[in-house]
Amino acid sequence: MLGEVLESGRWAISAPYAGARSFERRFSDAFCLFNACRFCVPTSSGTTSLMVALEACGVGAGDEVIIPGLTWVANASAVAAVNAKPVLADIHPETLCMDPESVRARIGPRTKAITVVHLYSAVADLDALASIARQHGLVLIEDCAQVHGARYRDRTVGTFGAMGTFSMQATKVLTSGEGGAVITNDADLARRAEHLRADGRCYGRDTPAVGTMELVETADVMGHNYSLSEFQSAVLLAQLQMLPQQNEIRARNAALLDRLLTNCGLTPQLTSPGTTSRTYYQYAALLPPDMVAQADLGTIAAALRAELGLSIAGGYSPLNTNRLYDPHTRRRFTELAGQDLSIQGHSLPVTEDIIGRLLTFHHAGLLGDETDMNDIAEAVIKVADNLAALAKTELRV
Repeated sequence: MLGEVLESGRWAISAPYAGARSFERRFSDAFCLFNACRFCVPTSSGTTSLMVALEACGVGAGDEVIIPGLTWVANASAVAAVNAKPVLADIHPETLCMDPESVRARIGPRTKAITVVHLYSAVADLDALASIARQHGLVLIEDCAQVHGARYRDRTVGTFGAMGTFSMQATKVLTSGEGGAVITNDADLARRAEHLRADGRCYGRDTPAVGTMELVETADVMGHNYSLSEFQSAVLLAQLQMLPQQNEIRARNAALLDRLLTNCGLTPQLTSPGTTSRTYYQYAALLPPDMVAQADLGTIAAALRAELGLSIAGGYSPLNTNRLYDPHTRRRFTELAGQDLSIQGHSLPVTEDIIGRLLTFHHAGLLGDETDMNDIAEAVIKVADNLAALAKTELRV
């Protein structure tokens, strides 16, 4: 497929039509089929997919958007990027996804939207969150960057909110190095999203002549260039064919690892009761308090990395203390937004209670077999049995 893109001479949708359907449109069609939705608008990243979704849904200056306090920083910075204010909700201690009751408590007169993040390998409580959004007249946006293919009540995650957003960044289960997508069943939202990611242009209805532009300058909505390249689209199209089988392998191994690590005293991340099937971006589990009392999380993660050769780390830094979110370092946020976008003062007691015990494994570790899962459990046991020695090493360092 990459060779076909190379030889076509058309490497982006903003280049002239070359006589064949673009790989971006081919991927869009395939991703719609994968998610059982009507429309997909590919974007340059997961972050830009969030920005496009927020603006397509009418979020802007003076609005507030409720997001989880435990997630990647892009959820906060994307809200700030559309001149809205992020408001942090706490998480459920078992699923690690946003707690609906905490969301309800954060709703105020300026609240416009809720961005729910399906975190690591769990699906959030979509029944409760969708109900809250309807009750208060709020837009519900789903961040599905980590759950490509997960299902809730036998529906694809990403189709419960007004829009679902995805990331295809290098570490994701479906990746093109960088990339993203927005999905929706609403034709008007899809059209707005098309304009927002292509400088105010969208695909025309008729097939263009070879050598002419396929994007039409309607100027219905002013946009930016957040488009996915043809090379990235081709990579995603090829990988999408393999994803269902890979998701099955990861789910099967994760179920085994749940049993093994529970026997080791760890508490694997749960998912919401309505979940029909999970996908695994990061396998997450909580260490028992007595382990982190003897050696800190960073030391334990480093020891496991040394044993297994896998990417193993703690969880995301809570957003109320995350150094990567600091709008005061950029003039556009301090002088143009007209409101205080800081979130450092938000209280997240559940997040703060568990974050020092949260361990995550990259999904590559779940693509092995039963022997590999036993190796992971044995490494955890070995590290647990040598915590005193690890702590001494930590003190010497």
